[in-house]
Amino acid sequence: MSSVVQRCRHLNKEDLAILLKIQGDLGILADLSRADVLLYSACETDRAMVVFQARPHSILPIYDESMVDRQITFSDGPAVLRALTEGRRGQMEVRRPIGKRAGQARTATIVQETYPIFGQGGRIIAAASIETNLIEQERHRRRSKAFRQAMRRFREMVLAGRLRGAERLTPLLEQDGLMIVDAQHHIEYVSETATSLYRNLGYAGVLLKRRIEDLELDDHSLLLDALEHGRCYEGEVKVGDVVWIKKAIPLLTRRNRLVGGGRGDGSWRIQGAILVIHDETETRRRQEELQVKVTMIREIHHRVKNNMQTIASLLRLQSRRADSEEVRRALQEGINRILSVAVIHEFLAHQDARVINIRDVSQRIINQVREGVLDHECNIRLELQGPNIYLPTQPATVCALVINELLQNALEHGYDRQDVGTVTVKLHDSGDQITIAVEDDGLGLPGDFRLEQSNSLGLHIVKTLAEGDLKGKFELRGRDKGVSAIVTFPKHT
Repeated sequence: MSSVVQRCRHLNKEDLAILLKIQGDLGILADLSRADVLLYSACETDRAMVVFQARPHSILPIYDESMVDRQITFSDGPAVLRALTEGRRGQMEVRRPIGKRAGQARTATIVQETYPIFGQGGRIIAAASIETNLIEQERHRRRSKAFRQAMRRFREMVLAGRLRGAERLTPLLEQDGLMIVDAQHHIEYVSETATSLYRNLGYAGVLLKRRIEDLELDDHSLLLDALEHGRCYEGEVKVGDVVWIKKAIPLLTRRNRLVGGGRGDGSWRIQGAILVIHDETETRRRQEELQVKVTMIREIHHRVKNNMQTIASLLRLQSRRADSEEVRRALQEGINRILSVAVIHEFLAHQDARVINIRDVSQRIINQVREGVLDHECNIRLELQGPNIYLPTQPATVCALVINELLQNALEHGYDRQDVGTVTVKLHDSGDQITIAVEDDGLGLPGDFRLEQSNSLGLHIVKTLAEGDLKGKFELRGRDKGVSAIVTFPKHT
């Protein structure tokens, strides 16, 4: 639920809708104003409370912490209370706490511009406070009259709920360029950043007072749409190798004004537009370079997987020609180990993610063991239980080897004299710890079995991987019927 809805239950449905509309547009107002924007609601006769706060992306916010729910009295913020009770605008400097740093409270002098917000029938329903530091206020004062007028119009239309399409705009950044264009398409203001961006396109002359259509290398459809339809637009513009992200924001002004309250007759007309330009060229170039590297890495994984499968095929041919059952068994174990690692490379060859789902890996290994190890006439079932668990590549590879070894060990030793049963791979994620258990209902452990004294290569591999690579532990537990092989390790190894 919106913080405004929660804290302004005293408003009727129509006024609340107006306030929610304004709340949604305060982000772009904060960015263009290079200021924090606080939305106040009256909570008592002489008190006001912050019900919403918009922080700018175009400059470092003033406040270190959220101001929502902070209450002020008349002595703390007289301009805010006058806006709420009398409908008066105001500007003043105030000294107030802005947060803590290194445990020490910080205060600063803030320039506060306050505006009343009107609901149905002209009733005051809230107040907005646009707050910036002294340096930014001085910069704003030194900017051209055209820019200051445009910002005044923009603030008025936002706080009247007249801005449309702002919810689709991405945040403005500090390095973005700004232009102001009037309703006749003449350029009234160009920031230094915007001048530099157009200079890079080859426009070395003065841009002020020129018609926007004179800049022939650029695409101005977004700006023209904003002027025609009175709503915000954003899109990508390509000029040769240059990529710009443009935002076109219409500027509306009231046809008639009432002295004092400034509410007018509700009739608005398009006065011009703000054009925001963000140079995306370098970011796109880096993204393309990264995509090329990702594609190359995926191709490497694909080739590694193919090579490992080729090696496994050669070992399989060798196994078929071997006269000794012991040799065939050893070769088959080697084949399964190779294929369990190949599974990881197969996943990496088909996805961009840096993490791998261990459940998917487990299912793939179970399928391989079912096809390569189990006799088609035996009735041993291989099952998988547990949630999706995502791990980085290195521990995922180790887990693949562990699961393969435990499956092979269960089938080789648990069902030496029977061909009916169930082997279950169980996965468990407790938050900080992962558990992989392979349970069978086979013959069970010999009475004198000791893991430390076992000469099983597979169990030795699992113990080494669990303790060395995963920083966990491995144990074998006897069950009423069968064995439970358990590997437990911290998720962040």
